[in-house]
Order: sequence, then structure tokens, then C-alpha cells
Amino acid sequence: MAVPLTADQLLAALRAEGLTVVQVGDWRTHNRNQKGPWGPVHGSIVHHTVTSGAASTVTIVRDGYAALPGPLCHGMIAKDGWVHLVGYGRTNHAGGGCPDVLGQVIAESYGTRPSLPTRGNSDGTDGNRHFYGWECENLGDGQDPWPDQQYAAIVRVQAAVIRAHRAKGDEWGLDAKSTLGHLEWSSDKVDPIGFTMPTLRADVAERLRHPASWDPTEEDDMPTRSNPVVKKTLERPGGEWLPVPLDGALVTGAAHYSATVTVRLAGVAAGATVQLRYYETEGGKRTKTGQIVERLGTDGDTFVDISNGGGHCDEGAVLGVEYAIFGDEGTHDLVSGQAQLLYWK
Repeated sequence: MAVPLTADQLLAALRAEGLTVVQVGDWRTHNRNQKGPWGPVHGSIVHHTVTSGAASTVTIVRDGYAALPGPLCHGMIAKDGWVHLVGYGRTNHAGGGCPDVLGQVIAESYGTRPSLPTRGNSDGTDGNRHFYGWECENLGDGQDPWPDQQYAAIVRVQAAVIRAHRAKGDEWGLDAKSTLGHLEWSSDKVDPIGFTMPTLRADVAERLRHPASWDPTEEDDMPTRSNPVVKKTLERPGGEWLPVPLDGALVTGAAHYSATVTVRLAGVAAGATVQLRYYETEGGKRTKTGQIVERLGTDGDTFVDISNGGGHCDEGAVLGVEYAIFGDEGTHDLVSGQAQLLYWK
């Protein structure tokens, strides 16, 4: 439990973390405090905007729209990595969410991700009271890229908030588990799409092991980042292992790597089992198969992901990822997806 940072404390924390901050109008007093309490705060939620263009996005998240008045977040993180502060206090960003997830965040008791949320905006716990909110400029279609400078800014923002609460002596924010994606908070949300929250939290945790002034680009042994996009493929069969087609290789040749691949499927029966795994080939022949991860099909589109926090690709091998659907023998569509990969040669 923690008292929210003041506006001055937040601004100072973001600047100390090396971020470029734009103060938009009366952001310090622009809020929804008349609709309910602000605090205690327990975490920070990351969103995508489903918009394009920094200027128009700032206007939307500051002013809102007829059905949802602004501000819609505390800050908007643009494609260029600039952070636009648009509000402070209670903002219309989190909505209702799962009380079980809130408990896990408060206790920081979950593993790589909290349990799936069972409540949403209409029947959930008030998240606008308990979370900082960060909207990130992206169309959210699985195709719109996340530039390195924008993703780095998202990491820095989360680290800055955690660091500032630590400096106040708060018990909250002792590690990166106080950072959530909107889809982890509310059962009726899917954002952010294009990177996974376990990967983001791992990057936030790594940043918190360094001082706020740390610039990872100055490290001697920096990894290479690769973000190939999943190719859309229609009418794929269930009941067999299928490679995930990408517009570029995950890893080729000897390398240590950390990878997350997210896939969006349409037409999968609710409750069907989706299994995913990494594998390696040499000369077109399979040489290594990784551990299987299971997800369940859901009503509407099904989003599945598989992470590997630390793997090694052999000399001469090519790393791939594949999935299979069991309990639904019909066809489905591979709609979109994205890989996030760091590797060290």
C-alpha cells in the first residue's frame, strides 16, 4: 500500500531515468478525482492506444471522448520514446478488473504472470483508484511495430515509478511484479499486443539492477534485438504440429537467447488445448525440441504466447516455434503475431 507520488515526484523520477518528458497543459490538476478516490496505489498498467500519430493521440488521451471523459492515462508514450504527461490523480484507464489479480500484485506473489482475470470493466474492482496508467501509441493489430526507443521508454517509465516509491520507503514496488498489462487486469481487454508482459517485467527488473542513469546501449556485451512478424495463414488444420511462419529467423547459429512469441488465432473452439514449443533444425532436420507450454482456446480470437527466459541455439542450427491445437479438429486461421528476441552471439 502506498500514497501516490506527487506530480513533482513523478516528473523528477521520469527525468532521472533519462526520459524526455513533455508536460501537456494543466496535467498536474487534470484528473477524475471528483468521481472517486485516488490511492492507495499498488502498481502500474501498460496499454496500447489503437491510434497513430503522436499529436492526435495526445489529444485523445488527454480529452477522452463522449463515452469516456479524459484523462485516459497519466502519460502517453509515443513512438519516438517521448513521454507526454496529460493527467495526474485518478484517470480513466484501468476500469474494473480482477480482485484476485490485485491481491497477487499487492503481495507480489505470482510467478511470471498473475492468474487469468475473471472479472472485467463492468463487474470488477476499481482499478482507476489503484494503478498508474500509461497509454502507448500503437494500433494494437499485431502488425504495427514497437520501435526500440518506444519500448525502452516503456521500460524506463515502469522502473522510474518503482524507483520513486522505493525512495519514499514504500513497501510497494519491491520488484517489477507491480507492472501489469491491461489484459492481465481485466478479462475483457487484450492490450498491449506486440510484446508480452513477462518480457517487459524481466526488462524492468534488469533495469532496476542498475542506477537510474544507466544506458544499456553503452554496455560492451549488448544483445541484438530481433522482432520478426508472424505471417498470416488461413485454414490451418487442428490436431497436428504447425510451424509459426515468420518474416525473419528467430536465431540462426550459435547464440544465447531470450525469446517470446505471441500468436493470435481465429476460429479455435473455446476450451480447446493449444500447445506451443520451440525447436531447432539443422539442414532441414529437427535436432532439438523444447518444453511444451499449454494455453486454452477462448471465445472470439485466442491469444497465445511462449517465452524462453534463457536458451542456447547450437552451431549450424535454426530456432523456430510451432503449435498444435487439440480438442478441435476443424480449421482455424493464424491471424497475426510478433516475436521479441534478444540474442548474444
